[in-house]
Amino acid sequence: MAAVAAAPAAALAGRSSLRRAFLWSSQARRLSPLKFPSYSRVRHSEVEALGRDGVFCEIAPGGIADKNVAEAVKNVIEMARRASIRRSIIHTNFLTPPVVKEATMALEKLADVRAVAQGGYPQAERCRISVGHPDTWKPLQMQFLLISGNFEFDPCAHGDFLGAILGTGIVRDKVGDILLQGEKGAQVLIVPELVDFLVSTLDKVGNVSVSCTEIPLLALEYEPPRTRSFRTIEASLRVDALASAGFKISRSKLVSLISNGDVRVNWSPVTKNGATLKTGDVVSVSGKGRLKVGEIVATKKGKFSVELIQYL
Repeated sequence: MAAVAAAPAAALAGRSSLRRAFLWSSQARRLSPLKFPSYSRVRHSEVEALGRDGVFCEIAPGGIADKNVAEAVKNVIEMARRASIRRSIIHTNFLTPPVVKEATMALEKLADVRAVAQGGYPQAERCRISVGHPDTWKPLQMQFLLISGNFEFDPCAHGDFLGAILGTGIVRDKVGDILLQGEKGAQVLIVPELVDFLVSTLDKVGNVSVSCTEIPLLALEYEPPRTRSFRTIEASLRVDALASAGFKISRSKLVSLISNGDVRVNWSPVTKNGATLKTGDVVSVSGKGRLKVGEIVATKKGKFSVELIQYL
């Protein structure tokens, strides 16, 4: 382990372009800058490669609980490294809110990289991060599509539009937020290189025939999501208990959905039905929508009064 730590230590002493990038928001700030956790499995060659370019990435899987988020943040940092070396600008695909949060926190530590997260409008959830050298900075151009059809008598939900888009073969990280427009359809943010493809390919959402048209930014219509709040009394804060109450699903059915990967907490799949939730967590169930955990109050009988905010 001493040999592994020596490579980044030497690099840090003589490089100034990207002095240090501390990954993983909580634990990394508490660790010594030159100390790898005992469970780190970084190969010596990987550490040396980062060190030669002046980037010190402390790869600590325990810093971010979700391995998918941790890997995504690692990839963004690697993109920042390449952008700085090449003095160029690189754009990520659309990222989930946890990845955007952790990645931007890490990128703030890089002196020679500018990073901006953009989702097309101020309240966007899914965003793309642009990273590049400040001297070569150019803003990211966002692309918007209107999916229009007669949804007056056959309304479609967010999942219907997303399912139709993914059904064309487009992967999820190429698609940003989907803004429902009632009986008119929906507005969608998408990577520029797939605009023409989706316009020519998507012709139906649910049972409704649709057409796709590119629209300018000023035509984007956004309204805060409609929600309803209610309280439930539960013996625990387990995800299966709160999601069962929030989505009106039996506990046994919910456990089955968790096993199938159909339940997510903060946009990441849940693997254990006993996972504990806290205020601010967002729970989504495929085909059922999503809800947010609000205020939690302990009762005199040792139970929990939990506010659940359901997105309509």
